[in-house]
Amino acid sequence: MAAVIILLLLLLFTITTLLANLINKKKRAAAAAKLPPLPPSPAAAWPLLGNLPAEVLIHKKPMFRWIHEVMKDMDTDICLIRLPGGANLIPVLDPAIAREMLRKQDAVFADRPVSFGSHTISGGYVTTAAVPYNDQWRKMRKVLTSEIVSPARHKWLHDKRAQVTDNMFRYLQEADNLVSYVRSHCVAGKGVDVRVAAQHYCGNVMRKIVFGRRFFGRATLDGGPGPMEVEHVEAVLGALKCLYWSCLSDYFPCLWGWDVDGKEKVIKEANETIRRCQDPIIDERIRQWRSGERKEMDDLLDVFITLKDEEGKPLLTPHEIKSQAVVGMMAGIDNPSNAVEWAMAELINQPYLMAKATKEIDLVVGKENRMVQESDIDKLNYVKACAREAFRLHPLLPFNAPHVATQDTIVGGYFIPKGSSALLSRYGLGRNPKTWTNSLKFDPERHLKGDGDNDEVVLTEHDLRFVSFSTGRRGCIAAMLGTCMTTMLLARLLQCFAWSPTGNAKFVDLTEADDQLSLATPLKAFPVTRLTPDLYPVI
Repeated sequence: MAAVIILLLLLLFTITTLLANLINKKKRAAAAAKLPPLPPSPAAAWPLLGNLPAEVLIHKKPMFRWIHEVMKDMDTDICLIRLPGGANLIPVLDPAIAREMLRKQDAVFADRPVSFGSHTISGGYVTTAAVPYNDQWRKMRKVLTSEIVSPARHKWLHDKRAQVTDNMFRYLQEADNLVSYVRSHCVAGKGVDVRVAAQHYCGNVMRKIVFGRRFFGRATLDGGPGPMEVEHVEAVLGALKCLYWSCLSDYFPCLWGWDVDGKEKVIKEANETIRRCQDPIIDERIRQWRSGERKEMDDLLDVFITLKDEEGKPLLTPHEIKSQAVVGMMAGIDNPSNAVEWAMAELINQPYLMAKATKEIDLVVGKENRMVQESDIDKLNYVKACAREAFRLHPLLPFNAPHVATQDTIVGGYFIPKGSSALLSRYGLGRNPKTWTNSLKFDPERHLKGDGDNDEVVLTEHDLRFVSFSTGRRGCIAAMLGTCMTTMLLARLLQCFAWSPTGNAKFVDLTEADDQLSLATPLKAFPVTRLTPDLYPVI
């Protein structure tokens, strides 16, 4: 009798479970029928490959160019790309949709995807920027906003930035010296490599404010960057390209560590190069503080090391400090140097625009008094408009760092499934013809308000009509520093020299590289001094 009762109970349980599953299935189907549609997508996805064609995965066509071609053909500003492994990618070219994501639903899109590159560069996700939205991110974000990039700290580091900027034009024993560079390289008619000058200026600023030094090793005889600095900057820029979806294992995490396509090795080597240059300095500085040999703070590394928790213990571990230093270098070198190189190329091709920029500098600073200083930045609206236009038209990276949806949501009338990675297209937003008139033309005056004198031009763009330093809780928190570096570098180059193409060329070739958005050929230009002689140092 007991056995019969048990069998009946089991049968009843089975029937109940089946009915419940059937009812839930119908409810889910009914709920799905009421949901808005998914964003438009390319042709049906292939098993394992998703929407990505063989030309991307096998023939190495840049994925960002394929995505933008597809969206242009589909005539859409939002799209759903199914990645290999089943992940969803949502590229966005519409500023209204971008604002909806990063303003109205900022908390929903606050996460980041996991990738081999982001995991490696961030030291296992102990930093900010490319790490998931969790307590560790909140801890590091709080440290940076309150202790590292605050207005007070920016002011504290002013003299270090000024020293590096001045050293562009002064020959000291171990100084970057653009005038020396001009004299030693332009004699043969080769011109100045503006890309090298811009990248190493930014590298010097970041090394100076973080480590208190411009060089890891020795400068070259002409005052330029030494081998370690060249290697360091190349590794930083190389690592930046590898954060997301560069390895096959990013699509199939089960392949992590196998290095099927050889990309993991590239990422590891870039990370090891950066850390080989930086970590010994950090280790030695930690030793100095622990031994009592060092007692006063002089740079950001000192700030990181001396931070204490509520119990008076070090707030950050050496591993956290080292990893954050890597991410900081990546954030500080790339954006300003690329914008200045493109701005200079465009201005050389449009001399009347360059004349307007130099005239503004002469009116604010004069030609016989002094060099441009940070205190002049607020008044240099046309110069900033040139930089702002370079950010709009010529971003360094095609996409912003991805924002992962932490829940199902609706954006722009489309259903966005949980786990989808939303990508704001820097390339597409800045060149969207629905937003910008003559969107492919370099026109700084589109950013001037009124007569350009009363309203200050800023490099940030909170309306997301293009992306300079992003916005929202995952946006760049060092926009003040980025603005300062970009404006000072561009203003000094324009103030101190009149620039022209090298050789017999009448124009600079503005062709983009195939696999990225930088100039295909680094900008080389010939400078002629334009200030009174006594403002230039005697070499």
